[in-house]
Amino acid sequence: MAPDPPVADATPNPEVASNEAVSNGDAGHEAAPNGEVHVPEAAAVETPVTETGQPVPTEIAGQPESEEEPGERPRSALAEWMITILLLLFLTTTLVQAFVIPSGSMEDTLLIGDHLLVDKLAYAPSGPISKYLLPYTDVKRGDIIVFRYPVDIQQTYVKRCMGVPGDRIKLINKELYLNGVKLDESQYTYHKAAYRDDYRDNFPSEPDSTVDPRGLDMLAKNIVNGEVVVPPDSYFAMGDNRDLSWDSRYWGFVPRKNIIGKPLIIYWSYERPPDQGNTITVGQVLDLTLHFFSKTRWNRTFSLIHGRKIP
Repeated sequence: MAPDPPVADATPNPEVASNEAVSNGDAGHEAAPNGEVHVPEAAAVETPVTETGQPVPTEIAGQPESEEEPGERPRSALAEWMITILLLLFLTTTLVQAFVIPSGSMEDTLLIGDHLLVDKLAYAPSGPISKYLLPYTDVKRGDIIVFRYPVDIQQTYVKRCMGVPGDRIKLINKELYLNGVKLDESQYTYHKAAYRDDYRDNFPSEPDSTVDPRGLDMLAKNIVNGEVVVPPDSYFAMGDNRDLSWDSRYWGFVPRKNIIGKPLIIYWSYERPPDQGNTITVGQVLDLTLHFFSKTRWNRTFSLIHGRKIP
């Protein structure tokens, strides 16, 4: 009886297995002499991809991103100053405006040399939303108003509003009648002229002094039964120093669009000659240097300015 054929050893030969892996595997793998397979470093790390095949961002893949952008630099001091200056310009041109009293037409309420801050929002046209947020008001009788002089809008005037649209105004012997009622103006008006002027004291009447063409137009078109009637979108303004005020009696009405605002506070008051304007001269600088403390009206500094309620 023939002997059984030898049974093949089922234990795989590691050397043969490794050689087969080399012959059938990837070309990037190499076999070491001891039969182990070494994987090159380049093949050991693969770039992760999403399901759509796009590379995963580095921060998701575990590689930290640099903390600072290469081109980013701190904001310079010049830029900081520019932003500050722009903000100040915005505030001074939009919210408040400085104004100096150049003449005595509003004495003794406001004096020559009073430096004021003017609220420019008070009479500003209100919007659909801002009218609920900001203190807009209509110009009222008795308000002190700052406005562009209608004859020359480059000049700025300050007067008291004595008439609103529809009001009837006349003066008899320096006494003001508003809508047929004589006003008691003893609290805010002053009469300092020693001479009589029929047109000034009995208004409206035939002019006996210089009247601007706008004032003549007012006399020609807005007189009803011996009274001046204030037209729509216009106001009648007069100085508190009634005898020495160049006001609506001489140049007509103040258009609503010319009104800038109303003064809030006297932030500084300094004795100075009248009608110096806003031009700074060497003499003014010298006078201010020598007499700042003696000529500053300290009792008027930071005084609030209020209008008068006129019925």
